[in-house]
Amino acid sequence: MGAKTRGKVAVITFPGSNCDRDMVSVLRDTFKVDARLIWHEDPLPKDLAGIVLPGGFTYGDRLRSGAIASHSPIIEKIRKFAEEGMPILGVCNGFQILTEAQILPGALIRNESVTFECARVEMEVKNNKTPFTSELKVGDKIPISIANGEGRYYIDAQGLEALKKNNQIVFSYIDHSNGSIENIAGVCNEKGNVVGLMPHPERAADPILNPGKNLPATLIFKSFLKAIREK
Repeated sequence: MGAKTRGKVAVITFPGSNCDRDMVSVLRDTFKVDARLIWHEDPLPKDLAGIVLPGGFTYGDRLRSGAIASHSPIIEKIRKFAEEGMPILGVCNGFQILTEAQILPGALIRNESVTFECARVEMEVKNNKTPFTSELKVGDKIPISIANGEGRYYIDAQGLEALKKNNQIVFSYIDHSNGSIENIAGVCNEKGNVVGLMPHPERAADPILNPGKNLPATLIFKSFLKAIREK
């Protein structure tokens, strides 16, 4: 796990982020990645290898979850890196920000239950051709946590057809329904280098929080590590 990587991983912090330190802790302590907390108004490191937009409630979820954060100047820099093929992960509120910025397709809207949902669920891998799923197999099941009020993935019929055609559905829920179309839990961009998901892999990859040897969520981070490892 201590393999040298090409550069740093920036974990972007906005007002209201609250899973940023959890993400840095898992990347640094468990996977020995040089992860840095980067305030959204500060410059990104020059030797950047990857970007993570963590969970939280940026700007108090005013207007819509992720809507205000999606207009931060740093988003245009992230968009440029996305177009260049850099691995970028958005988790929960980070996923919402990426959809609001139209870096990822679709939208996250209020759960069908119209309540905040905090639970352990399972998701299934649908696409293992991304920098975050290459160590997984299609059909693998991942026990994982959710914590969101606006986690219901929506896209119109034409967009859904494009997602399927381009293999952009990355994760889907098993035996859990918040009203997400096709039970979608995570998607990627057409290039496959940007992935967003509502469940929290950083909460399912720490052996302290998840006693036992079977931690399939660690393979999301091992895939990321493989993608940024120095060749």
